[in-house]
Amino acid sequence: MLDKLEAVDSRYEELCAKSEQPDFYADPKSAAALLREKNDLEPIVQAYRQYRRAQQEMQDAQELMAEPGMKELCQESYAQAKQDCEELYEKLQILLLPKDPNDEKSVIVEIRGGVGGEESALFAHSLFRMYSMYAAAKGWSIELLNYNDTELGGVKEADFVINGRGAYSRMKYESGVHRVQRVPETESGGRVHTSTATVAVLPEMEEVDVQINPADIEMQVYRASGAGGQHVNKTSSAVRLIHKPTGIVVACQEERSQVQNREKCMRMLASKLYEMEQERLDSEVTGMRRSQVGTGMRNERIRTYNFPQGRVTDHRIGLTLYKIDSVMDGDLDELISALAAADQAEKLKHAK
Repeated sequence: MLDKLEAVDSRYEELCAKSEQPDFYADPKSAAALLREKNDLEPIVQAYRQYRRAQQEMQDAQELMAEPGMKELCQESYAQAKQDCEELYEKLQILLLPKDPNDEKSVIVEIRGGVGGEESALFAHSLFRMYSMYAAAKGWSIELLNYNDTELGGVKEADFVINGRGAYSRMKYESGVHRVQRVPETESGGRVHTSTATVAVLPEMEEVDVQINPADIEMQVYRASGAGGQHVNKTSSAVRLIHKPTGIVVACQEERSQVQNREKCMRMLASKLYEMEQERLDSEVTGMRRSQVGTGMRNERIRTYNFPQGRVTDHRIGLTLYKIDSVMDGDLDELISALAAADQAEKLKHAK
């Protein structure tokens, strides 16, 4: 690992020298790529240099401890430097783990009501609100693609983009089945019901990232609709695309223009085709154990929201928080950070 860190340090110095050349910005595209690489390497280099300093301090303290009467004076310095070395070594192991190339991307989120009828639709709406508030707290923006609501204010399906750098690195842990236990508004007897909703999170892909043959796409147009006559257009502006080779269907009705809806559908289709290809590649790699935290399979029950007890439990890492109100108001960082840490630990275990 230390040889690899030396190579990273050398590459970083090389990039720093290049960025100071007068003609560095002559090719903006190349300059941007090199600056991105430099920024990616910077935290590794900083940690590595701190590690080397801590090693040197430990060595200096050890040498002084060998001198008469200096052992007790230098013991504390030696112990602190040793602890710093151990912590920085562990940090460097994590920093050197291969990064998910999609972590910096925006995401497409799909929420669907599951088991539980109208209550599942109301819960799906609660999840949509939760992610909208989380995105707002992060300074990200929401772009609605497809929203099909119910008479009582629930959501049958909601598809939307969360635009923001690094959105996928946080939101990717949300894919799966979310379960709610609460007394529905429609329940007169006060009984607790259990319902579910599914969440899928895809890194947003452009058409240029995924090759799509236009001949493979069947386009259908229809009039947008919604509960109580909302979102109804007099023209057929809503678009549905069917990818004939895979059977994938995507739809968008939130824009007034058919052209805009088709453009958004193509982004959704590109992301779905990318996800399908990644799953195929993963299944072909024999002997590779995928981390349960990182897979986010749609059929896995990942989290329970128990309103009577005021708790949220993430079943993948066994974490329970008694702060359901703040979680439903978008306070997700404690949950997501714990999931990210568990994912890193799992990858680190298999990297050794």
